[in-house]
Amino acid sequence: MIQELFESNCPELKLVARGKVRDLYEIDENSLLFVATDRISAYDVIMNSAVAGKGKILTQISVFWFDFLKDIVPNHLITANIDEMPEVVQQYRDQLSGRSLLVKKVSVLPIEAIVRGYITGSGWKEYQAKGTVCGIELAAGLRESQKLPAPLFTPSTKAEYGDHDENIHPDRCAEIIGAQRAAEMAQSAVALYAKAAEYAAGRGIIIADTKFEFGVDAQG
Repeated sequence: MIQELFESNCPELKLVARGKVRDLYEIDENSLLFVATDRISAYDVIMNSAVAGKGKILTQISVFWFDFLKDIVPNHLITANIDEMPEVVQQYRDQLSGRSLLVKKVSVLPIEAIVRGYITGSGWKEYQAKGTVCGIELAAGLRESQKLPAPLFTPSTKAEYGDHDENIHPDRCAEIIGAQRAAEMAQSAVALYAKAAEYAAGRGIIIADTKFEFGVDAQG
């Protein structure tokens, strides 16, 4: 029987934050540890109950996609194998095994890189009102959840916890992080979405849209 983990308890590790699902620890000046707990949340509210094993499944999914998409853009994953982590982490293997990612520290860019392959959700709401998504004009007559002619980069701001992200035009993204970074982000995000969507479609799954977060290390 899988034991539920609502909250990790690793007193010899430096706890940085507890999110809606993940606990974050600093291991050293170059690395962090993400722990996927079994907490569940809805609309930014953390429930009092948990789903046993959920965090381990989330971790397996993350590891798969990091590996599958690593040829498009490098990622921050060092290892998901508890045996390859520092001894200070290994001492908590009963809690952390199968649900932890050791990652490189990077500087997070303050943009949510959203890519839409279908028009739905907030994109559909804006389109109904203005004929646009993130200020990008689209063809008239689209139907809800219709597939777009090509994946569309529709960024948003990255809000602080408790606040809501704001959809922005790609030009505004360039103003925030610089034109070159914005262009690299858009190109990488669309390429990541296209490869993932093709893989999923071959297995009967539609990825209508998704969100990526990007960061830069000391080498840029």
